[in-house]
Amino acid sequence: MKQKIINNLANPRQLEELYRDNKATFKSAFNTIYPEIETNEIAQIWNERLNFKSKEISWGTRRELAFVIIASIIAGLIAKIPVFTTIEAEYFYTRNIALIVFPLLTAYFLWRQKQDVTKHIFSAVAILLSALYINLLPNNPNSDTLILACIHLPLFLWAVLGFSFAGDHLNNYHKRLDFLRYNADLLVMTTIILIAGGLFTAVTLGLFTVIDIPLKEYYLQYVGIWGLAAAPIVGTYLVQTNPQLVNKVSPVIAKVFTPLVFMMLILYLLAIISTGKDPYNDRAFLFIFNILLIGVMAIILFSIAETSKNSESKIGAWLLLGLAIVTVAVNGIALSAILFRISEWGITPNRIAILGGNLLILTNLLIVTVQLFKTTKYSNETEKVAKSIATFLPIYCIWTMVVTFLFPIIFNFQ
Repeated sequence: MKQKIINNLANPRQLEELYRDNKATFKSAFNTIYPEIETNEIAQIWNERLNFKSKEISWGTRRELAFVIIASIIAGLIAKIPVFTTIEAEYFYTRNIALIVFPLLTAYFLWRQKQDVTKHIFSAVAILLSALYINLLPNNPNSDTLILACIHLPLFLWAVLGFSFAGDHLNNYHKRLDFLRYNADLLVMTTIILIAGGLFTAVTLGLFTVIDIPLKEYYLQYVGIWGLAAAPIVGTYLVQTNPQLVNKVSPVIAKVFTPLVFMMLILYLLAIISTGKDPYNDRAFLFIFNILLIGVMAIILFSIAETSKNSESKIGAWLLLGLAIVTVAVNGIALSAILFRISEWGITPNRIAILGGNLLILTNLLIVTVQLFKTTKYSNETEKVAKSIATFLPIYCIWTMVVTFLFPIIFNFQ
């Protein structure tokens, strides 16, 4: 990329194409070589364009703000369906919690990026069929496949959101990494919104309690639920219109938590050995063990996505490598435990789902670990680490579709 930028300084159109195809990589490469080309007038213009920091908060266009307000209202209405109908709240939320927000976020990116009609139709059909499917599954609370479908459907809808986010660059791994960064930034922004909303709620309820007005039940049923439903939508809007708000926070969080999680995992493994606790005969422990594995894997994904955007020190690369190696060990324990349980007590939908997920994560981790090891020797290998992450995302999506839509049929809705 660096050489391409240098070769095309006199070719504005080609520079623009390079930037639009790989924005994060273009910016990183440009900032690296800028001291060598800073006397060039075109380079100076690009430097201002790429590194200009707005001091004001942008509220976007009126149309965009109106879209977000309407989408937030719709999300609140969807969340209140059990109140407006005879549908039981537990039945509705276990099956439809992801359908409150993901369809509206998908619509937001399709509208904002002016995607063609075919992408609108594909996304709409995928979401509509998902909603029909999950709500038509037999209502058997003891069905493992129903529980698995309810757990994996949000992941499938997350993949549909990624499809709308990538737009015309679906096969561009840089765009997939941008999607991971968006998720990290959204998590930070939504958390801030929810904390602020929680403080506002506490103050409001406290003030009305002092004057003997029982506002709590009404407030939580309407304002509270609407606020929870709208938070991711408003967070997305703020992240997209004001990237400067959190684009410095996510990398800091990734850098801080990488060594902390690394040390926690080592201590946790030592504690398992010292206490004699094992996931082989304890189902609950194996479940928590897999949740831990998924959480750590997510931290690695987001950390690498941020690393690919910014120059990373050798210490950071070694920390990520260490975390990846320890996570491989954790994955190996979880994988051996599920294989042991299958050999002892046979095949069940839960065991096959966990086995497949663990195999995918282990394969991805091994590839990432090899690439991270190369990065510790050659700094120019960072991009390959990011590519190994992005390339694997569609495979996770396929497995999610299999568990969500095929497992209930394969296992006869057991």
